[in-house]
Amino acid sequence: MGYSRAIVKGGWCFVSGVTGYDYVSMKMADGAAKQAHQCFKTIASVLTEAGFEMSDIVRVQYTVTDASLVDAIIPVLGEALGDIRPAATMVIAGLIRPEMLIEIEVTAFKG
Repeated sequence: MGYSRAIVKGGWCFVSGVTGYDYVSMKMADGAAKQAHQCFKTIASVLTEAGFEMSDIVRVQYTVTDASLVDAIIPVLGEALGDIRPAATMVIAGLIRPEMLIEIEVTAFKG
């Protein structure tokens, strides 16, 4: 479908939506919190490969499949981004596979 995991333009890195798949094993973690943790593990790896750090994240969008999952993921979000404090949006919507409970998209900037 013509897509990149991330695109770097100047000082910006745009990371496509990441779900909870472990791309080494191609398995999906059980539960929203474990999926969110895996999302951030993938995001950190992508940012590093692109020459960025988690602390460069300036914007994040979370897509969660059910509002009842939010309480389970909040500690993971705080652990990953609490000190960074990016602008954030959370949307409740369906994802393309039923096992996907969360998708996280970030934008990073090196000023």
